[in-house]
Amino acid sequence: MLFRDRFDAGRALAQHLLEFGGRDDVTVLALPRGGVPVAFEVARLLHLPLDVFVVRKLGVPGQEELAMGALASGGISVLDRRLTAEFSVSETVLQALIARERQELRRREGVFREGRPPLDLRGRTVILVDDGLATGASMHVAVIALRKRGPARIVVAVPVAAASTCAQFRSEVDQVVCAATPEPFLAVGQWYQDFAQTTDDEVHDLLRRAAQWQPASAA
Repeated sequence: MLFRDRFDAGRALAQHLLEFGGRDDVTVLALPRGGVPVAFEVARLLHLPLDVFVVRKLGVPGQEELAMGALASGGISVLDRRLTAEFSVSETVLQALIARERQELRRREGVFREGRPPLDLRGRTVILVDDGLATGASMHVAVIALRKRGPARIVVAVPVAAASTCAQFRSEVDQVVCAATPEPFLAVGQWYQDFAQTTDDEVHDLLRRAAQWQPASAA
């Protein structure tokens, strides 16, 4: 067992990100829900603004783990038309899926942000945080979507990950920080003593608390 819980993991991860501490051009972005407690501790200890980047993966019908696209915070959409054609996903099915996932994304953002607009990421270094990486599928679509927000640099940062997945992301982003890469890896949850699901209310509370320390220049 590496970490007591996600907050403990965030404190450990922060020690690997000290070079970013206190900089006025850096934003910490969490993948909800599990990435938020981790990112909260990173942002708190490094004195950086925190926001969430809600991503809803669009899975191929019948093979939902295979992403044919994604919707993300800020009205961003990404579609792999090659996959939709390969699996004969009709436009009707695709648009119905997009509508359903967009509704869920808006619901989550409404609950999480309490009316606060997303932070402006243009020209900034973004540290994209989750509670771990196994296959990296969710992080992969998040990176693709995040690029459309215009950041200067993307840093993927997690407390624990499969070594092979970390290696994969080194060709996708500017920097990868995996605090621990134990082998055999198997699953993210096995490295946490407490891996209970993070709730919408917990995410909302952590973002509200983080907004109180956010520098005015980051808004």
